Amino acid sequence: MDPLLWMLIGHALADYPLQGDWLSKAKNQTLSLIPGEAIWPGALLSHAAIHAGAVKLATGSWLLAGCEFVAHAIIDHTKCAGRLSYNADQGLHVVCKLAWFGALLTFGALP
Repeated sequence: MDPLLWMLIGHALADYPLQGDWLSKAKNQTLSLIPGEAIWPGALLSHAAIHAGAVKLATGSWLLAGCEFVAHAIIDHTKCAGRLSYNADQGLHVVCKLAWFGALLTFGALP
């Protein structure tokens, strides 16, 4: 259970105090914080990398960290496009953590 709990704690840290208001807005492709510049890709990928780091710390797995990186970026991009609600976004992130934990239980230590 420890890896799952640490992933959930990591998610809470990465989505709230480690994201902050600026990154929350900067990762949104529908906003233009710096006119004439598309800053959202770098901001979104940085945010996803913070989440991937939390999963790596919780599980010891670079593979699961990579899965988190991709999943988190896709989910947040979809939310920022207005195709997911805030609660659906958060629910999908928790489902991902459950999937990563299931993979650890099924396959043991992953690279």
